[in-house]
Amino acid sequence: MTARVDALLRIAEIKDYPNALNGLQVANDGNVTKIAAAVDACEAVLTQAVEAGADLLIVHHGLFWSGLEPVTGAAHRKLSLCLKNNLAVYSAHLPLDEHAELGNNALLCDALGLPADRQPFLTSGVQVDFQIDRAELLTRLSQAVGGRVHLAPGGPDQTRKIGVVTGGAGGAISQAAAEGVDTFITGEGPHWSYTAAEELGVNLLYAGHYATETFGVKALAAYLEKEFGVSWFFIDHPTGL
Repeated sequence: MTARVDALLRIAEIKDYPNALNGLQVANDGNVTKIAAAVDACEAVLTQAVEAGADLLIVHHGLFWSGLEPVTGAAHRKLSLCLKNNLAVYSAHLPLDEHAELGNNALLCDALGLPADRQPFLTSGVQVDFQIDRAELLTRLSQAVGGRVHLAPGGPDQTRKIGVVTGGAGGAISQAAAEGVDTFITGEGPHWSYTAAEELGVNLLYAGHYATETFGVKALAAYLEKEFGVSWFFIDHPTGL
């Protein structure tokens, strides 16, 4: 099953943050009867996955995000939970962000009703020519992520070119402007990006790092259910960021 996902997401081909460690991070005995999907492989999520009887957890941010650390404290508890309960963990970061059908960016664009004719944007995002009233786009985005969206209204009231990068890409506002977008949708970014967007003449919409990255893991789990007949469920553990 995980070999199929590796090929589907091109895990070996797509460069990523080294600590992302895309792919199978913890193995189990090879049997998968129930799949859990979540954004982060944190202790609370692992605990819920075990309690619900999952034997495979699919996440966007894996177990080793913070890098090398002693297997003590929370690190020990998390690995123990997996090993003692036969829970495999599979992580996909940028490969899941940029997948054309199951990716966070593509699915967020679909939820916003943006055209299918999309071009690459920044590292893993997409851009699309689309005219829409900024207020309407804000409403659609809020509905898509199920929560508040923070707007820096630096660009036009009527959009022409929209760039989308889920997660924490706000620090790339200058690069976004250089690529010609007048409206940039992402999850979060640094404080200074708000005034930078104003000065660059770009609408910057922050819809939440967590909220913009729930799409891909759900879609991947649903794909596996269809392909292998294994049921799945989503563990919602929002950070509010």
